[in-house]
Order: sequence, then structure tokens, then C-alpha cells
Amino acid sequence: MTEGSPRILVIRRDNIGDLVCTTPLIAALRAKFPEAFLAALVNSYNRDALSGNPRLDAVFAYTKAKHREAGESLLGAYFNRIRVFFALRRLHFDYAILATPHYQPHALRFARAAGVAKVIGFTDSEGQHGIDIPVPYGDGGTLHEAEDVFRLGAPLGISGVTPSLEVFADAGALERVSQALGSAAMKGGRLIAVHISARKPSQRWPAERFAAAMRDLHARHAARFVLLWAPGSERNPQHPGDDEKAAAVMKLSEGLSVLPWPTAKLADLVAALSLSDAVLCADGGAMHLAAGLGRPIICLFGDSQPSRWRPWGVPHVVLQPESRNVGDVGVAEVVAALETML
Repeated sequence: MTEGSPRILVIRRDNIGDLVCTTPLIAALRAKFPEAFLAALVNSYNRDALSGNPRLDAVFAYTKAKHREAGESLLGAYFNRIRVFFALRRLHFDYAILATPHYQPHALRFARAAGVAKVIGFTDSEGQHGIDIPVPYGDGGTLHEAEDVFRLGAPLGISGVTPSLEVFADAGALERVSQALGSAAMKGGRLIAVHISARKPSQRWPAERFAAAMRDLHARHAARFVLLWAPGSERNPQHPGDDEKAAAVMKLSEGLSVLPWPTAKLADLVAALSLSDAVLCADGGAMHLAAGLGRPIICLFGDSQPSRWRPWGVPHVVLQPESRNVGDVGVAEVVAALETML
């Protein structure tokens, strides 16, 4: 390592939103070490959340067994993983940062397999767990995910206020969405992105309420909409989607300016969010992507913790009923919240 130019590997193996919440740390590392070689090790499922990120010199991705593409064997996935680690070893990293808010033995094993000289990571009162530069756990969950992970930069001299999340839209995807918006019957005022998918049942708002909110906003503000969802049938046991729910919303919102935009590719989701004036969605990956794009957000929180997972660094309104089930959020509440953003 030369002075001021360490080789740093940031490891984050979790979901899309978790990785987006790591981008403030990545930005701070680049600001602190402009001449460093800065890379990330992620999985194939979340890697596109870092697509086009100018802070990084390289992004390495491996495929988890459950994320294998059709036709890819388990042996093939493991072979590709070995190739990734050989590539990492050749780069002789000085530091690996295990960018999760808890001790993660798999991430530590990945850092060792990559041949990293020193590992920075969170540890608890039981000891260092083989981590070279330990950072104590946070203060009982009062910190936001982005703030907590940002603390891992302290051993490298990073401190201060946690900056905003960062996500970058792909130019090709932007062109595709822009053309679709231009060719569709999309006359009207502000463009609202409506993301209807949610992984947890407690986060799922009914189709008829999405449609009712859209009708109200169109009547009040001549709003236009881009409807976003995870494609696939709800009856698919391995990868359920929201095709049926999207069809229901489209039917109930006939006559409005609505572009249906299923997001099989993360780049298409990011592009659509980036072109919107406001976003309505549940707590989840799309919410953090929208925050990384600087969009104002109305977010529906069910059985999750807003203090930990709310949109970071952007104007937002959290709607969470006492029941912790978004099915109890009313249409009027959502419309009133969105009007504050419009």
C-alpha cells in the first residue's frame, strides 16, 4: 500500500436496499482516498444497484445457489465463485470492510478467501471473531442502517454526518422508459411512480386502494403514473410476482394516464423511478433506490422499523398504522401525503 492509496474491498451480500444503504460509506471512502483502488464484492442479485457508480473502480459479484439462472448448474455457480476469488486475490487488497450491521461469518470467510490483509467489521462483546480491526455494535437499533454501516469507516479516518444514498440510472434504460412515456397516452401533470410489489404480506397495499389513490390524484392534479411491479405470477412458488395485481390496478384505473412498466431488470426500475416527480411504494428495495435517486417518497410501513429503514436523505412521509399492517392505511392518508410532495 502506498500512502493515501490503499486497496479497499467493501463486502455486502444482502438485499438490494441493504446494498444501497452502503453507498454513503462507499462515497466517503472515495472522498477520503481519491487515489485508492476501491471495489465491492456483492451477489448477482443486488449488483445492479451499483451499476454506473463512479466511486468504484470495480464490482465483483458471485451467484448464490438460490439465485442461479435457468440452466445454470450448482457446480457451475460454485466454479464461477472460485474464479471471482482468484481474481480478488490477484489484486492484493489492504482492507476488506464487512459492510453489515452485525457479525457475518460468511462475509469474513469471503474476505479471507480473497486474501485481504486486514478485515474491518462489527463485533459483539464475545470477542473479535477473527476480525483484525473490530468496530463495536451500534446503540440498540436507534441508528438508521446507512448511519450504522457508515461507522465502519471510522478505523480509516471517516467520520461526520452520513451523506445521502447514491444510485445511478443507466442511459439505455432511461431512453427506453422515456420513449415508452412519450409513445403512450401520457398527457397530464406530474409523473408519480407507483410501485405495488412488497415481499412481506404486512407491506402489501390492496390493488383497489392503489387505483383509488391514482384516480383521486389524477382528478386533483392531472397526475400521470408509471406502474411498477415485480413481473411473474403470484402462483409461482419460487419467484412469485404481481402480474395479477398489476392487471387489477390497470383495469380499475382505466381512463387515466398510466404506463404499465414491469421491472424484470433492475435498470428499468431505476430508470422509471429517476424520471418520476414522486414515488409511492412500500418499505423495500425500490424505496431505497428511489431515495438514492433523490426522489420524494410516500412509503407504506407494515411490520418493519421506520427508524432503521426509512428513506435516507430525501423528503418523505412514512405511513405506518398501529396494526403494523399497511392494509389499514386509508386512501385519503396516501393522497394527502402525496399532495405534500406535489
